[in-house]
Amino acid sequence: MNTAASAVTAPTAAAVTLPVQGMTCASCVGRVERALKKLPGVASVQVNLATESATLHFEGPPDVAAAIATIEKSGYAVPQASVELQVQGMTCASCVGRVERTLRRVPGVQDVAVNLATERARIQLLAGTPEQALIAAVHKAGYEATLVVQDTSAQAHDAQAQRQAAERQRLQRSLGWALVLALPVFILEMGGHVFPPLHGWIEATIGMRTSWLLQCVLTSAVLLGPGRQFYALGVPALLRGAPDMNSLVALGTAAAFAYSVVATFAPGVLPTGTVHVYFEAAAVIVALILLGRFLEARAKGQTSDAIRRLVQLQAKTARVQRGAGAWQEVDIVQVMAGDRVQVRPGERIPVDGVVLEGESFVDESMVSGEPVPVAKQAGAELVGGTVNQNGALVFEATKVGGDTLLAQIIRMVEQAQGAKLPIQALVDKVTMWFVPAVMATALLTFFVWWLWGPQPALNFAVVNAVAVLIIACPCAMGLATPTSIMVGTGRAAQLGVLLRKGEALQQLKATRVVAVDKTGTLTLGRPVLTDLALASGFDRAPVLAAIAAVEAQSEHPIARAIVQAAEDEGLALPTVAQFENLSGMGVRAQVQGHHGGQRIEIGADRFMRQLGLDVTAFAAAAEQLGQEGKTPLYAAIDGQLAAMLAVADPMKPSTPAAIAALHQLGLKVAMITGDNRHTAQAIARQLGIDEVVAEVLPGGKVEAVQRLQQSHGTLVFVGDGINDAPALAQADVGIAIGTGTDIAVEAADVVLMSGDLGGVPKAIALSQATMANIAQNLFWAFAYNVALIPLAAGVLYPVNGMLLSPMFAAGAMALSSVFVVSNALRLRRFQP
Repeated sequence: MNTAASAVTAPTAAAVTLPVQGMTCASCVGRVERALKKLPGVASVQVNLATESATLHFEGPPDVAAAIATIEKSGYAVPQASVELQVQGMTCASCVGRVERTLRRVPGVQDVAVNLATERARIQLLAGTPEQALIAAVHKAGYEATLVVQDTSAQAHDAQAQRQAAERQRLQRSLGWALVLALPVFILEMGGHVFPPLHGWIEATIGMRTSWLLQCVLTSAVLLGPGRQFYALGVPALLRGAPDMNSLVALGTAAAFAYSVVATFAPGVLPTGTVHVYFEAAAVIVALILLGRFLEARAKGQTSDAIRRLVQLQAKTARVQRGAGAWQEVDIVQVMAGDRVQVRPGERIPVDGVVLEGESFVDESMVSGEPVPVAKQAGAELVGGTVNQNGALVFEATKVGGDTLLAQIIRMVEQAQGAKLPIQALVDKVTMWFVPAVMATALLTFFVWWLWGPQPALNFAVVNAVAVLIIACPCAMGLATPTSIMVGTGRAAQLGVLLRKGEALQQLKATRVVAVDKTGTLTLGRPVLTDLALASGFDRAPVLAAIAAVEAQSEHPIARAIVQAAEDEGLALPTVAQFENLSGMGVRAQVQGHHGGQRIEIGADRFMRQLGLDVTAFAAAAEQLGQEGKTPLYAAIDGQLAAMLAVADPMKPSTPAAIAALHQLGLKVAMITGDNRHTAQAIARQLGIDEVVAEVLPGGKVEAVQRLQQSHGTLVFVGDGINDAPALAQADVGIAIGTGTDIAVEAADVVLMSGDLGGVPKAIALSQATMANIAQNLFWAFAYNVALIPLAAGVLYPVNGMLLSPMFAAGAMALSSVFVVSNALRLRRFQP
């Protein structure tokens, strides 16, 4: 991104410069200036046509959003961009809040979403905002940031996987040393509680003071070695007045260690009866929290399995024709659009393309979720990442690199995984104050026990304050929502449901009615010959061939469907002469067949009656067609009624099951169609659709969606994503039926790769499962803290003498994060 003169600057606290696009003359400058001067709080405005910028001086805090809205309302654009940063060092929900607040203070930043699970920050900003300012802001907040370059290649994801693996190995090493050093401390101090003779043996052999000295040395090694990371991150955060989870651990372990050092080396300073050491608490807390982090890191690695599997579908090499027509193996990045590419049986198709030569079946289950291989021949489209099965194919590469369907899918899944649901706003508000509140609670606990607790009061005060600090880590809160989103959207992609916007996950759960476009959604989207009933004495093949030969002279879609049916059955069409189109009635022509010339007349029942032909022989069949919403046509050969036929846009085979599945989810189904009411009602009866909005013009779909929203509530609209864009945008959730390769439907929130309605109940059921999973995680994260902080503070001591050891507090805290991530991973096994 450039840092040209249009960059956002803030010369003083009350001045902001915005880039403005679309100004062409002095009158444009005047229009923008006049509009901005009317804004409340604006002292002065200078608009510069040469630099295409507007500098505003505010009397109070700058209202950038209002300024941008005013410029856009005036008919000009304020260019914006999106940047993604990889943020290292975040450990809990309070870190997320701190990074977000810091980035929002950077001039030019419009919106920020930080995700603890993916360790990424997605920033919406004004074009020209220097990226280095964002990185510097994150660094100032105490974290490291690097710019994420959008790269869906296997190499980029391998590098990320290697970074995650390196972090897991580092945690594993730290955990190993912490366990080795903390175990002797635990045995020396706590072993006597498990095996009483051990206490006497230690006193009789090395003595209690030597035991304390040994514990001090080993605990020092734990805190300076594996535990150093808590101090390196926690103490600076504390000094900045922005404490995080590391600060809680650092304070807790330091308090336990400092008290123990005084008890060991200057026991006279402490009141009588309070000389005791808690080295084992400090050492074991570090070991247990590192264990929790290691298990959490390992589990978090599994949350991005869906992305990893998608990336692995990309071929590494391709066989292309170069130079003098020779085939050669090249790296996938060297394939260019227009290249001739060869793929042999069993090989993965490297890029998107169109078949030039050969026939085969291709396994496209990774795109559509459908297990049945698809036949491919010349002219058929191929998708990179799918598997060629039994024939060799030569195709022309049409989309390569980041333009392929697979690359688009990976980008969509990554964006959805990094989304922030509306429910997360509540979590953010709580966690912003959580760590300071915990520290205040720990301080209060210390003084209450010290002033009013039983003897030795100081011991009780230290132990309970440390337990409060350790047990209240907000890691689980920060991970509760993003881990479920990551796993849920990944599982959706495996089921052929692409969530373009993560927010759709939450909105889908609230669905009350599903409105569907008929053509191309419920139906195949093209007319086909569905029925052909023959009169006595006539055979199917010659009759269909003769009718198709006549209809081939017409451009009507119904005529094309009849011709296609004859071609599909391999029929040779006879020659046609004297073709005549009888307006409002039908068509007539002479056909030259094996048995000489025949007069063929095709049309509605009124045409047959005009010809003096009785159609009552087909009355029962015609009535059945009418109930199915089909209009029958009749054909006469040489003045004799020969056949009745019907052409319709047939239902997709999966449609009835999909409607039934939506009803099982307790949803209403409405159909929006331009068909006449009679036909629409017939189809609705056939499928069990609850409500019909018929005879809708293309521009009236939005109004129909609005009416359904008012009468039913949250609405999902399902359309083919091309002419349905306004309705998709109006709906609470817009779902586009993908056509395999045409999936970039900007107006939709969700894209169904399989091209059938069956993905809708899958998407809604998965949304319900994911939101239930998030609710479980949030309940655990919050209920755990609400219940255990008072317990750690010792509220049950007056009742039953129960206190929570800091070591148990550390174990419980570590387990809470592991529980949340493990619970989210259950979504990987979701079956609709």
